[in-house]
Amino acid sequence: MSPTPPERSPSRTAADLAAELNERIRALWAGRGHPAPPLSEAQRAEYRRLLAELDRVTRGDVTTAA
Repeated sequence: MSPTPPERSPSRTAADLAAELNERIRALWAGRGHPAPPLSEAQRAEYRRLLAELDRVTRGDVTTAA
């Protein structure tokens, strides 16, 4: 996973950003089996970063141009 946040452009909506962030979060857990083994420290850091970005998007802290 890349540590860079999704690119924000005037044509992207908060819903688009949220969908991309959700996809990236799901990718961290994909194929891990059940019960899933713990994430590595790097994966946990990425997971926390993605969750924080998703929180900002869903709270409306990200502005998009009309």
